[in-house]
Amino acid sequence: MRAPAETIPAPPFPRPAEWVNVAMLRMDQQVGRPVLVEFWDFCRPASVRSVAYLQAWHDRYAEHGLRVVGAHWSGFACSRDPDAIRAAVERLGITFPVLIDADGTYRDDFEAPGWPSRYLFDGSSWLVDHHVGEGGYRECEEAILELLGLDDEPLAPLRPIDDDDAMLVLPTPEQDGPYDGPYRAGEVWVVAEPDGADEGTVLVDGHPFGVPGPGAYLVRAHERSTNGVIAVEAGPGAVVHGVSFAPGLAADGAGESLPGHG
Repeated sequence: MRAPAETIPAPPFPRPAEWVNVAMLRMDQQVGRPVLVEFWDFCRPASVRSVAYLQAWHDRYAEHGLRVVGAHWSGFACSRDPDAIRAAVERLGITFPVLIDADGTYRDDFEAPGWPSRYLFDGSSWLVDHHVGEGGYRECEEAILELLGLDDEPLAPLRPIDDDDAMLVLPTPEQDGPYDGPYRAGEVWVVAEPDGADEGTVLVDGHPFGVPGPGAYLVRAHERSTNGVIAVEAGPGAVVHGVSFAPGLAADGAGESLPGHG
């Protein structure tokens, strides 16, 4: 969503603070370049799906001046440990700077309502575009191209459900802890962590799934929204915090545009 011109300035990065992939950044030293800040949590599947776009934009536009910053604001106790954040950043292949917003102070400056929350600022540190939840990728990238003065086409959607014209089906609500029952979704994710071991095991329909650290793990994917049954339980050395279901494409084109998509 486009913001009114020159009305909302970029909050300065907190100091002191821990960073990943960079020693430290200051917002006042970013003047002259657009800055994209997204609040995310590696234990939230929506965040994991969204940071794939941040990485793609970093890879494509960093050399043209775009600064991408992932502000890691934890929503789970298991995602607050800085070492776990660093391990997740490496596991997810993230190379852009990540700010560890340990106590949510930076989030408070933005009043970010949830994960993910994305904010794009221009070279004078004024808010240009913002979006809460998944989606809005093409609109954001068009704003990035405009700020950089580039005449390129935005990237193709990384997933079919990210297309602005995609018709999606409302998925089963997120379930706390282990889950055994029916679902409707395009993807099934498990949020889990090892329980005092180097690697734990989650059982998905009785089959072992390795959990090398706390995080959100994709355990089932469908080409379109599918009705199914799944049994997720903690195996040896693991704790299951929840099971999350992502929307999928409507099988017959008769779906609905969900909040945060398109």
